[in-house]
Amino acid sequence: MAKYTLLKKDGNAKRGRFETVHGVIETPVFMNVGTLAAIKGAVSSMDLKDIGCQVELSNTYHLHLRPGDKVVKAMGGLHKFMNWDRPILTDSGGFQVFSLASMRKIKEEGVYFSSHIDGKKIFMGPEESMQIQSNLASTIAMAFDECIPNPSERPYVLDSVARTTRWLERCKNEMDRLNSLEDTINKDQLLFGINQGGIYEDIRIAHAKEIVKMDLDGYAIGGLAVGETHEEMYRTIDAVAPHMPENKPLYLMGVGLPSNILEAVDRGVDFFDCVLPARNGRHGHVFTAHGKINLKNAKYELDSTPIDEGCQCPACKHYSKAYIRHLFKAKELLAMRLCVLHNLYFYNKLMEDIRAAIDGGYFKSFKEEKLASWQGKA
Repeated sequence: MAKYTLLKKDGNAKRGRFETVHGVIETPVFMNVGTLAAIKGAVSSMDLKDIGCQVELSNTYHLHLRPGDKVVKAMGGLHKFMNWDRPILTDSGGFQVFSLASMRKIKEEGVYFSSHIDGKKIFMGPEESMQIQSNLASTIAMAFDECIPNPSERPYVLDSVARTTRWLERCKNEMDRLNSLEDTINKDQLLFGINQGGIYEDIRIAHAKEIVKMDLDGYAIGGLAVGETHEEMYRTIDAVAPHMPENKPLYLMGVGLPSNILEAVDRGVDFFDCVLPARNGRHGHVFTAHGKINLKNAKYELDSTPIDEGCQCPACKHYSKAYIRHLFKAKELLAMRLCVLHNLYFYNKLMEDIRAAIDGGYFKSFKEEKLASWQGKA
């Protein structure tokens, strides 16, 4: 079983240590998103170690479609398959299924939908999601839930949240069963429940109180970063976080910008993930100590300085802005790779600095200084 230790608090910011079967996670932590067991942009699991990644996140829905979770199980699980010996979190597939709005039908038993690859009919419910994640043998499995679109009418949100709670109970029972089976690769797989409720604070709070009774390994705030304003997001975290147990990790799903992360850490969040740093990097948008820049801009044509002075990532240690801009213009894949490495390093280093700031009791001033230096660009 996992053990979460709250090491220090600075205001509401938590500094924790989460011990798992695949190693210790120092929190707050940013999980590097490798949807199909690979980071988009030609970044390997060995690269992830070099840039300080603690947790890799893979996608249940996508891996179920290809190569197939049974293939991954036959290969010894995701850790062996992708040659990664640190923690892996798998999302439940819920967000992907619900993003296929035109191709799905939600029922009490689960969701019927069509594959975005070949249109093949697929069914996924709580039990199926847990079975797929058990085959993948990730460290942390996420419960199967409905990610509610924003805005949604209150009656729909109430119905959906009640069903998500019933699904969570089924996820927990199925995971207990799977972890007891002889041929299960990771019998210590952990389960995180997901809080939903749109931007209705009372529904969010009631749902938080309900799922906390299940005494899960961790909890997540889902259904944000789906179109609401940053203020609505922060208000929702403010409402939910006090009702989550301090002795368990709290994960804000799919968030986000460096500024969002600082604000959420200030409100008690431990875990983060987002495709944004890798996606931005693939398009030449890179994060720096002074905000975000676009390397494709003409002003970098003769710029011999690194992306970010003082940065120790592989791109900044060896190459200039001018060279990386040239690679983009020449459509060389190395351009994407270097920028993705830089952005992920930037995020992992930011989390390291956040942990040091909470440890040192100066998180508030650290946050203000960072937000000012990014000037709202990042």
